[in-house]
Amino acid sequence: MAEANSKIERLLAAAGVSAVGVGSFFVWYYNPSNVNFFPVCPLYSLTGIACPGCGLTRAFHALFHGDVLTALDYNALLPFFTLIFGYLLISMFLVAVKGRGLSFKVFRPKMLWSFFAIAIVFAVVRNLPVYPFSVLYP
Repeated sequence: MAEANSKIERLLAAAGVSAVGVGSFFVWYYNPSNVNFFPVCPLYSLTGIACPGCGLTRAFHALFHGDVLTALDYNALLPFFTLIFGYLLISMFLVAVKGRGLSFKVFRPKMLWSFFAIAIVFAVVRNLPVYPFSVLYP
């Protein structure tokens, strides 16, 4: 029975890596500022308030094209999100290939709460209509 679960986990991980690859290709190829098929943040579309993730699609598009400063201008938390997404992607890839991913002990509760606090502070600060905080608005 463990063998069947392992095969299913590996197939799901391979499907996840493939989905991230296809999604990344679309973000690289299509400029999110010029097309309208990428999802829109529901909080932003309903209230005009930018959440901590607002601007990430445009930021990754700029990053994939080597424009680091523009990417950081869209979302200053991009380095954190890149590390987290990269770690999860590498772990999924290892599950697909070897059947065992990276340890999630690195995501200790203290670190997760710290990231959550940083994201909340960032969300509040980027919505302040006062310079220099208004620069963080996507």
